Amino acid sequence: MVTCSKQSVEEEKHVEEELKKVESSIAILNTDLEQLALERHASDLQSHCDSKASKLQADVNELENVMFCGKDGKNFSDCLDSSLHNSLERLNSAKRELAIKLREIVWLKRQLDDVPSQAELIQYEHRFSELDVQIQEKLRKTRKYYATFNALLEIKDLMLKETSLLNSISSQFQGAISSTAGRMKLIDSMEGILTGTQQKLEKVQLTLQAEQKICDAVKERYATAIAEQRSCYSILKDFQEECAKNERLRRLSS
Repeated sequence: MVTCSKQSVEEEKHVEEELKKVESSIAILNTDLEQLALERHASDLQSHCDSKASKLQADVNELENVMFCGKDGKNFSDCLDSSLHNSLERLNSAKRELAIKLREIVWLKRQLDDVPSQAELIQYEHRFSELDVQIQEKLRKTRKYYATFNALLEIKDLMLKETSLLNSISSQFQGAISSTAGRMKLIDSMEGILTGTQQKLEKVQLTLQAEQKICDAVKERYATAIAEQRSCYSILKDFQEECAKNERLRRLSS
């Protein structure tokens, strides 16, 4: 029993020593990493300072060249004029480039302004929908008026033909009824009129049947649309109820 306890104590001491070695290694590694980071930061700072120093030295050299380009005041003035002229040229060139860039920016802004926003697109869509509804209503009324006009015009033509036929029969009846040949001619004429009337009636019935088919198809589409509308209303109601339920659950959870 005592031997086992001594081995356990020795093992714990060994583990503690190993942990201390690992912690020491980690500390050394962290120190090395911090040192590397500081060295990198120092290197970047040195590079930045060297770049600034080089630029400032170039400016100093340029000023020295301007100041000591000649021995007398005239050459010095000429050098200053030349340097000033070059500086003005660079300034004007920069201004021209800036003007070009500004024109491009203004052009781009105009292009962006020409593109409608989401709210404007939604407003345009609503307006176009309203115009479409108005146009469809106007078209429906126009078609109704044209159909009524054509029907009345056809009724007028039929009444004129009927009036003309009755006048013709009335004017020829007394002369035709007085003789056998006249009666036969009148009968043949009446049979021809009856045949024509029956053909006209059949044509009108065919037209009526075609219109009735169109009317039935429209009624069927209308019934289908009403059923779809009711279904959409039911789905929308269920969706709103689910949204309200979700909102209540979210409030309770929060």
